Amino acid sequence: MRSFLIFISCYFLSISFSNASVRAPKTIVISTENHVRVRFGAEKLSKALVKLNYSTKIEQKDKLAANNNVIAIGVFSDKLFVNNLPAEIKNKISTAKKEGFHIYTGKNGMLYVIGNDASGALYGCIELADQINSTGKLPTKLAFSDQPEMVLRGTCIGLQKPDYLPGHDVYEYPYTPETFPWLYDKALWIKYLDMMVENRYNSLYLWNGHPFSSLLRLKDYPYAVEVDDATLKKNEEIFQFLTKEADKRGIWVIQMFYNIIIPKPFADKHGLKTQDRNRPIIPLIADYTRKSIASFVEKYPNVGLMVALGEAMEGVGQDDIDWFTKTIIPGVKDGLIAAGIKEEPPIVLRAHDTDAPSVMKAALPLYKNLYTENKFNGEALTTYTPRGAWADLNRKLAAIGTINISNVHILANLEPFRYGSADFIQKSVQAMNKIYGAKGLHLYPQASYWDWPYAADDVKGRLLEVDRDWIWYKEWARYSWNSQRERSEEINYWANELANKYGVNLTGVKLF
Repeated sequence: MRSFLIFISCYFLSISFSNASVRAPKTIVISTENHVRVRFGAEKLSKALVKLNYSTKIEQKDKLAANNNVIAIGVFSDKLFVNNLPAEIKNKISTAKKEGFHIYTGKNGMLYVIGNDASGALYGCIELADQINSTGKLPTKLAFSDQPEMVLRGTCIGLQKPDYLPGHDVYEYPYTPETFPWLYDKALWIKYLDMMVENRYNSLYLWNGHPFSSLLRLKDYPYAVEVDDATLKKNEEIFQFLTKEADKRGIWVIQMFYNIIIPKPFADKHGLKTQDRNRPIIPLIADYTRKSIASFVEKYPNVGLMVALGEAMEGVGQDDIDWFTKTIIPGVKDGLIAAGIKEEPPIVLRAHDTDAPSVMKAALPLYKNLYTENKFNGEALTTYTPRGAWADLNRKLAAIGTINISNVHILANLEPFRYGSADFIQKSVQAMNKIYGAKGLHLYPQASYWDWPYAADDVKGRLLEVDRDWIWYKEWARYSWNSQRERSEEINYWANELANKYGVNLTGVKLF
């Protein structure tokens, strides 16, 4: 009899423990507008819930029924939310900037993740997933809003080398598996893009002298292609893959190029040099460049351009203005018309070695989605209180009325060390805002720009730079989203980040 009672007791205990691990299923509802970023965010949130033993499903609907087991995700203007949003959400979203979001638990228990736009909804999902992962539970009462401080928050990868290729000049590096084998590694791209979206970066800059002859074949200049047919096909495939995956994560891919550089096959055919600082603008090169840009914009619609007028053009003057306004911008417009695209991709004008204010004055009547970019401290990270002529130029760029982007460039004073001073970086971003008037960040790798994607560390195998310098990316991202965080809270935050990363127990440790 005693054995029977023990068996019965164990049986009912097992049922109770089993039931304790079973949670009410959650239905994630998104609209039928098919925002790829909203779906990506919903999938991220679903994975966080599954870790807590929730069963989840994602449904697309036009109408929203009240249910405390529903999580509604989307853009506030979606038809799913017409007459369905609580007043508090409407009020919050009405004052939110681009990429802003509001997470709210309604009176009926329904959880809303609403973005000002699709990127905002995505970031709301990531924020909620982060809270779930850090606390081990789904919050029951939420009323939380957030939005980024910096408009563009981006990282940089160089498709460049420290040595010249045979037969080529500076900056001339066609995209090939021999020169850039990592370019074709889709798993590596997913890893990097996931790092970016988790840190709320929204732009990825690819630096190269003349990328067009590696990515497309022009009808009027078929001989200008610098790679063989098999490589061109690979390049087209990987670039389309990259831009599609980036778009899911709310990331603009921004292709940088120097001016004026022409591809070697084109130069050889016409008896020209690939680059010549003393050469005036000639119609043949202008026509080739304009058609290259047009084809590029048509073929890769989620890609912006970063234009470096200096270094490969002579000095500062009217040629810079003419090249930007009569060749580059018309090329972008031609591509938009051919693709039937209404949204202007960003064009970033690099201020180095050009009179950027004069160029922008001439360009703004022609194109609205323009940005300027200038180095923060030159090619080093030396101060968070920039001043003098450098600060004056950045303030002048910001005063144009467009977004000025601060570029944390190659860091000659930090390599090869691992650097992660949260205090210095926070103050640097504050300086970008207050001293420069900048509203964008363009971040170079902390080290190993010329040996991407690997760090120079002497370890068994090869160490990825993005793994080695994880804190570099995380700190700049955190403060470009919000540089006004309380310092005492930041000390605790980074202590916990480091403890979790390296398995340190902070129990009993006084941090602040």
